[in-house]
Amino acid sequence: MMTDKVRIDTADAITSNGNNEAYLARQAEYESNVRSYPRKLPLAIAKAEGVWITDVENNQYLDCLAGAGTLALGHNHPDVLKSIQSVITSGLPLHTLDLTTPLKDKFSEYLLSVLPGEGKEYCLQFTGPSGADAVEAAIKLAKKHTGRSGVIAFSGGYHGMTHGALSVTGNLSPKEAVNGMMPEVQFMPYPHLYRCPLGIGGEAGVKALTYYFENLINDVESGVRKPAAVILEAVQGEGGVNPAPAEWLQRIRKVTEEHGILLIIDEVQAGFARTGKFFAFEHAGIQPDIIVMSKAVGGGLPLAVLGIKKKFDAWAPGHHTGTFRGNQLAMATGLTTLQFLKENNIAEKVAEQGEWLKGKLAELQQRYPVIGHIRGLGMMIGIELVKPNEAQDQLGCYPADGELSALVQKKCFEAGLILERGGRHGAVLRLLPSLLISNAELEIFLDKFENALLSAGVKPV
Repeated sequence: MMTDKVRIDTADAITSNGNNEAYLARQAEYESNVRSYPRKLPLAIAKAEGVWITDVENNQYLDCLAGAGTLALGHNHPDVLKSIQSVITSGLPLHTLDLTTPLKDKFSEYLLSVLPGEGKEYCLQFTGPSGADAVEAAIKLAKKHTGRSGVIAFSGGYHGMTHGALSVTGNLSPKEAVNGMMPEVQFMPYPHLYRCPLGIGGEAGVKALTYYFENLINDVESGVRKPAAVILEAVQGEGGVNPAPAEWLQRIRKVTEEHGILLIIDEVQAGFARTGKFFAFEHAGIQPDIIVMSKAVGGGLPLAVLGIKKKFDAWAPGHHTGTFRGNQLAMATGLTTLQFLKENNIAEKVAEQGEWLKGKLAELQQRYPVIGHIRGLGMMIGIELVKPNEAQDQLGCYPADGELSALVQKKCFEAGLILERGGRHGAVLRLLPSLLISNAELEIFLDKFENALLSAGVKPV
């Protein structure tokens, strides 16, 4: 009888109706102040399909967040749902620690096949279920292999909120009340297509940053001990959608190889066809020593994996563990997602679509000078809003307008469009939709976005 009661309650919970405000009020009562998305996107979700979300009041939203890039195939893709159903009815255990199964074997084989060189130089490490867990493991492995303790990270980078991952993250806000961050983390400037950190800009700025990095490593008076690792994103996500110039990445790869420093590339958000390549580092034609993977790799369910060059696999058995590294459902949905992306050439589709969308946004920029800069690759696009009536800096860039960005995000939500913000001062509106979004749906995005600008009081010219 108790089992029946639980089933009735669960079914009722899934189908319950009501209003957003009531659900949000109860969420505020039940949950910690740490919750963030409900403050910007105040809804309770009832159902979702593809790029569309429906709330409990039957309002519909075009979702250009997609679980912060997790849902590569969108919400409830039929192939993904079928893979979940297949596992549930197969008798396969849902939880296996790091014991293998035929499903894990197939997933591992397929994931390795999409790594550089078809994965022949790499092995996999399944970590805890989040990207931050994988970052922690990567840093720890680099220190173990090299016997060194330092790490070089980059301004604007985001690698997670656990202790070590936060230590190599650029955003200062979550660090303010946390003392005793991981020692010997050296931050360096990351190239910025719009706001060069050296105030030079263009190709000269990239060359200067490239020289700066190489000189820091080679200079015996730099004050920075040779690190165990360099960690970076080939396209910064939370930092405002900043793609790294290929020349800069190539030089970092060359210098790290010359000095025996492990190069860790965080592909948690940019990986798996999002930027128009299977991995964002492929735009520079390089191979990392450690690839950090999460989000889309699990097909919408929690999974995090490292791709480690075998020669750097310094672990002894049991020296890094994690209870939930054997999520069989995530391996099923991940395998389905990887196969769909590869077999349907989604990266190529996304690359073309991204260029088309940036062209459309550039047309919008001509009418709305508050759009200071449009950047990104594939379906990872950033729109930086600025104050065009204020003084320009030495590179001709206007001040960032985080307040307007927040208001436009709010007006987008009211118009049925879900976007995220990021970058310095939160001034960058970010698109991370399903990779299967159509041009027709992107036209809807463009209409809703322009209407949100108008609703925010932005006047066209």
